[in-house]
Amino acid sequence: MNTTDAATGTPAHFRYATPAPAVLSPAPRPKRPRDNRRRIAALLAAALLAAFLIWCATSTFGQAAGTPTALSAQGALTLAVFAVAIWLWIFSPVGDTYVALGAALVLVLMGVLPEDQLFSSLGEDTIWLLLAAFVIAAGITATGLATRAAAYIVAGARSPRQLVHLTTGVLVATAFAVPSTSGRAALAIPVFIALARALQERRRVVLALSLVFPSVILLSAVASYLGAGAHLITSQILTASGYEGFSFAGWLLYGLPLAFVSSHLCAELVLWLFTRPGDRRLPLAVGIEQLQEHSPVPLTGPLTVGQSRAALLICAVVVLWCTEPLHHLHPAIVALLGSLLVASPGFGSVGLTKALKAVPWSMLIFMAATLTLGTALVGTGAAQWLALSVLGPVDGLGAAAPWVFTVLVVVMSAAAHLVIQSRSARSAVLIPLVVSLAPGLGVNAVAIAFASTAAAGFCHTLTSSAKPVNLFSDIEGVETYKPADLLRLSAVLAPVMVALVLVFALWIWPAMGMPLFL
Repeated sequence: MNTTDAATGTPAHFRYATPAPAVLSPAPRPKRPRDNRRRIAALLAAALLAAFLIWCATSTFGQAAGTPTALSAQGALTLAVFAVAIWLWIFSPVGDTYVALGAALVLVLMGVLPEDQLFSSLGEDTIWLLLAAFVIAAGITATGLATRAAAYIVAGARSPRQLVHLTTGVLVATAFAVPSTSGRAALAIPVFIALARALQERRRVVLALSLVFPSVILLSAVASYLGAGAHLITSQILTASGYEGFSFAGWLLYGLPLAFVSSHLCAELVLWLFTRPGDRRLPLAVGIEQLQEHSPVPLTGPLTVGQSRAALLICAVVVLWCTEPLHHLHPAIVALLGSLLVASPGFGSVGLTKALKAVPWSMLIFMAATLTLGTALVGTGAAQWLALSVLGPVDGLGAAAPWVFTVLVVVMSAAAHLVIQSRSARSAVLIPLVVSLAPGLGVNAVAIAFASTAAAGFCHTLTSSAKPVNLFSDIEGVETYKPADLLRLSAVLAPVMVALVLVFALWIWPAMGMPLFL
């Protein structure tokens, strides 16, 4: 058959007869401006790192050696290792867990930390609590209960504003069921896809939803003690510094109001920035049947036995966590009991082996390693020395010092995601410094540590700033936001979040029993 190539008109059986032109080597790809900027930033940061290391060495072995204000040799080693780890977290392609574990091991080899402290960090009760919570979350996810409940609730919306706020309420509630922002994002993506396809004719509403989902997931994490690994690290560093850490109920008391207000405020900002008045006035009609067309999870009919048991289990576990002072069962023990039930042969919905495979072990090891680093900063006196050296001039402001210090801590915590993407790493860096300096300035260390951790929940500026933002930025078959949209939202949301955390820290939390100033 004498067919021809549609593009060139060449007979098909002669298509490869003409030899292709020889190519000696592929043309070099031009360097992108972004790569060049990152390389320059890495070199500048390396220069600052070298200057910092020289400063630490001078403070230890220079003229101040032997004086009360001098930095100890162990403190200098700790700061040096920590500074190098931060540089690697920011600019190196090496994984965060590898860097954190390597840094902790270096401190052990240098004699700064005893071996037992590194090993015991993996056996901390917070690690066991988080591990068991992930097993429970795997069981709930396997039943499809969370997806079904979310779809049922948002299907009742009759306007874009109702839809956005109902979605926000559901996402806030998931902070108590799934102990990971990335896990909650993965759980919410099927619901978002179903909504986006049902509303595909209303592009601006879909854009607003694509921003609301990750933004609320990040902001609402502060509602739960298990909402982010940074919360557990903050509590552990406070305990290591001689303060009382947070319980599940204590964190819930202070975190849930901030999570509720900030999440719904963010939802309103998204509506205002990315939809028009006409979009908000036009009624919606998204039924559960319409969502079912775009969802692989059954959304109609009575609850299955597994879903009913999962709902009963999560309610019982949360109630037991909140009532710890009454029964005195440790939250980790409650979580372990719940994980055994959710994986039990007769009652559970997932096998224990399968559930354990879903646990993010890398994150748990990262948490243990960063907790070890944070403890080393406090134990060697390095955090106190650095805090006094960097933020010490605030002490000279007199009566205004506590206020200025509070504002600086909240602003630095909110902006830190531009430098360190991991929320746990940010807490490991900031909390020891904040806790060391706070008492000398007349600030409650527990309150300012909580405010710092809450402010660190803002990480919306770049797609690389947080995993939920990255996950929702690229969903196959659905057009979501672009980097410019994130920058536009961040420019408004950042000052709003800083102001909101300050309002809670200065007035609302003190009225609830956690004063900021001593």
